[in-house]
Amino acid sequence: MSTVELDWENLGFDYMELPYRYRAYYRDGKWQEAGLTTDANITLNEGSPVFHYGQAAFEGLKAYRCKDGSINLFRPDQNAKRLQNSCQRLLMPEVPTDMFIEGLKQVVKANEAYLPPYGTGGTLYLRPNIIGVGPNIGVHPAKEYIFTIFAMPVGNYFKGGLTPTNFLAADYDRAAHKGTGQSKVGGNYAASLLPGAQAKAAGFADCIYLDPLTHTKIEEVGSANFFGITKDNEFVTPKSPSILPSVTKYSLLYLAKHRLGMETKETDIYLDDLDHLTEAGACGTAAVITPIGGFQIGDKLHVFYSQTEVGPVTKKLYAELTGIQFGDVKAPEGWIVKVD
Repeated sequence: MSTVELDWENLGFDYMELPYRYRAYYRDGKWQEAGLTTDANITLNEGSPVFHYGQAAFEGLKAYRCKDGSINLFRPDQNAKRLQNSCQRLLMPEVPTDMFIEGLKQVVKANEAYLPPYGTGGTLYLRPNIIGVGPNIGVHPAKEYIFTIFAMPVGNYFKGGLTPTNFLAADYDRAAHKGTGQSKVGGNYAASLLPGAQAKAAGFADCIYLDPLTHTKIEEVGSANFFGITKDNEFVTPKSPSILPSVTKYSLLYLAKHRLGMETKETDIYLDDLDHLTEAGACGTAAVITPIGGFQIGDKLHVFYSQTEVGPVTKKLYAELTGIQFGDVKAPEGWIVKVD
């Protein structure tokens, strides 16, 4: 299929209205009509719970153009599982895994002309989401739901790509320990807008959230997960009930152990123990891996490996992960789903 004319190597991370999206409706206790539509707009009743009570969850994943022209989806079953967990938390109907993956394939094929060519570094970002709709005003779950998937070509989430970036310790909490932090729901991101804006206004890429109970441990990096490489060559990442379980993070945990031969650990990462980390980074579908050069805590800037150079382990992990995603490195069994 021919591609549209875009500046593929300089794509940002911005919404672009593509020709097709997938939409499914849940009514009368079951999923009903589903398929592609060219309508980018959704008309909702003013009483829809998504407006008033935040009954909304979403996912993010990408489609990758390989060197041989084929198209990869990276671990979409894990995104389906995480969306199902989010639905359980907000009392919404679960989107079946087969419907989730089929919808992804339909959207990618229908919008294939917008899939960035191999070698440009760009990808087709996919945004599945589910919202509670229909006339409602009481604080209770909706009776009807809409599940959608739309797509857009994207480049790097953080400007500069794989270059060290500075972050600021947030004064705000991202989520409560027994709240919805482990779910990918809209309210978590609404709460992050102010601290994120404050960090950017101060000259940082984003903020790093601390644990809400004691503010002594690292939790998340803006909308991504945190990882560090210790002086003992361990791959460590925070463990907490309020952290979103990143598909990218768990993929890196596997690759660090099975491809790089490292010890891996989900554990507490205390601010007082940062000197034990030789490298640090943010990881997620949108960010992939963003090396953390400096971390501003109060009036002190803690520098990890370097503010100008990427650490060697971070480089290896990035190469392994993106190599798998773009089809240049053999993937662990079940990680890649081809779009036929």
